[in-house]
Amino acid sequence: MKKITMMSLFLLFSLAIGYSQEAKQKTVFGKPATNVSPQGLIRCASTEYEHFLQENDPKRMSDAEFEAWLSPLVERYKNSPEFRSESGGIITIPVVVHVIHSGQALGTAPNIQDGQVESQITVMNQDFRRLSGTPGFNSNAVGADTMVQFALAKVDPNGNPTNGIVRHNLCEASWSTAAINSTVKPSTIWDPTQYMNMWSVQFSDGSLLGYAQFPSNSTLTGLNTNGGSANTDGVVANYSYFGSRNIFPTGLYGDTSFDKGRTMTHEVGHFLGLRHIWAEDGTACVADDYCNDTPRAAAPNYGCPTGTNSCTTQPGNDMIENYMDYTDDACMNIFTVDQKARITTVMNNATRRLTLKTSTRDQAIPLFTNDAELKLENVCASAGGACGGGSSPTIKVTIYNRGTANLTSAVISYNINGGTNYTYPWTGNLAPNKFATFDMPVTNGTNGTFNGTITTANGVTDQRASNNSVSAAYTVPAGPTNYTINNYVFRLQRDLYGSETTWNLKNQAGTILYSGGPYTDTAALPAIFTQNWTLANNNCYTFTINDSYGDGICCNYGSGYYDIKSTDGTIVVANGASFTSTDSKVFTVNVLSNETFETLNDIYVYPNPTKSVLNIAVPTGVELVKNVTVYNYLGQTITQKNITTADDLSIDTTNYSSGVYLITVSNGTQSKTLRFIKE
Repeated sequence: MKKITMMSLFLLFSLAIGYSQEAKQKTVFGKPATNVSPQGLIRCASTEYEHFLQENDPKRMSDAEFEAWLSPLVERYKNSPEFRSESGGIITIPVVVHVIHSGQALGTAPNIQDGQVESQITVMNQDFRRLSGTPGFNSNAVGADTMVQFALAKVDPNGNPTNGIVRHNLCEASWSTAAINSTVKPSTIWDPTQYMNMWSVQFSDGSLLGYAQFPSNSTLTGLNTNGGSANTDGVVANYSYFGSRNIFPTGLYGDTSFDKGRTMTHEVGHFLGLRHIWAEDGTACVADDYCNDTPRAAAPNYGCPTGTNSCTTQPGNDMIENYMDYTDDACMNIFTVDQKARITTVMNNATRRLTLKTSTRDQAIPLFTNDAELKLENVCASAGGACGGGSSPTIKVTIYNRGTANLTSAVISYNINGGTNYTYPWTGNLAPNKFATFDMPVTNGTNGTFNGTITTANGVTDQRASNNSVSAAYTVPAGPTNYTINNYVFRLQRDLYGSETTWNLKNQAGTILYSGGPYTDTAALPAIFTQNWTLANNNCYTFTINDSYGDGICCNYGSGYYDIKSTDGTIVVANGASFTSTDSKVFTVNVLSNETFETLNDIYVYPNPTKSVLNIAVPTGVELVKNVTVYNYLGQTITQKNITTADDLSIDTTNYSSGVYLITVSNGTQSKTLRFIKE
């Protein structure tokens, strides 16, 4: 049996994988990475994260203080009738999963699908509950059902229905661990006393798999309660190691050794107070994980090395199947009785873990038939704006169906700065808890505060007012710079790690016109790559360069850069040097000047109200209008017609029912929506 000793405890945070290059020293939270696998994979940065937290918070409890508090409580619980009888109640922890992306479509990395998220919850329940007939079951004599399970939240912090999956467009292609702690977590976290927060992100360091924040201690008199900030509490994983390929095969996954969801099983183990099974901040085979039924191990194990005994002076082979080792996902299948005791003690005493026991945020509230939720999305503009910027003003919105019936229509009422109210009819077909994100035209859009409200859902008044309204600062999208030349020279000075670099140039339709990489790594700075581009008129172009390692092409490993110039070298369209994972520039070429934006603002309809014919006035020419569509206030299409002559700019409303209608006038790429009344 192991003797429990008081030793240093670091904030257990772990599982980081990916390929590294020997010349590049891996660091996490500013510390050199430890325990790199034979394949060059980093599976843990626990010590580095704990040291980072301690350096930034001198009141944070030391390792010894935590164990001095926890160990006697564990022993007391193990001697209690509740533990001996195994009759303790099951704890269900409500979970919210924050999917962090930068504007990608659903199912495009890193914006993982709901099914991938749900598969992760399934795996955690199989593992923590030791469910028979699943990969989480074991027949080991010391194997335990921890009596802890997990459920995606059904109620959000405002008391509204949710499916426990929240998507955040934070306009960054990838995130460093420091930025996740300082920006991502505090800006997105839900109340950590009521939810276990999980984040799926794209790390700047592609080799990192995940990390967790260890629990704070109890509020017992005389003991330090500062075990970590509440606004960073939770677990984080690289999106490609979140969920199980076996359960949800169409997800976005990484290495097949770690695609079965055990990254988060391991990290949640840390979140609930478990340590790695080997000596980490102590002498190998002497220091331990404070669980007597996990045999001593000298170091982490990789792969699935059955029969390993790294501590020959101690009894028992290494427990390579334990979730708190570093073995492959398929090798893991056990939490032990003593690990269960540690988890239960933490759940009964630790700050924010104790309140999770009584949280009811996983229990559904009564739902309405017709309930739509409105959210505003961030718009991530690349340098120079975005293709489509400067056109008829739009705002990116998301509409969720929180009702029990499919959502097929909704009307959004909005204004800028509390001014004139306008309406926009949305149509579609959303099943419960599904969503649609789209660019909504903003009539008379100007910089200010956008206020939007869903007034009707499926043709009736929305039945839940508490999730209908949103307000946010709004800026009319800026158009990219227009250049009056067609021939360009692209130059790329790569750094030493060309295998990390890729780039492409796309037109407004998304077609890749030119591209390059990945290249070959070199010992010396390679020659400058040069390519001539001929670009068509009246189009918008987006240049994007990526670095898979996340440290750009400048400075550290050769002074790399890129630029795009006219053939005579006098006009610089774009240039760049230092960036992290990606850099993007947008520009247009000889866009035709046709006063389109002003034309749309000048369009109006008359007579309004109308009894029969409604006329569309286009002051500067019918050729700028391509089609018109009329909707009723349920969002249903009443009339749709293409415009070829001036005679087409009249709509016969004789057979329309009396009421309010919307008419959208479009030039093919831009649109304006107006309201009229049929008497």
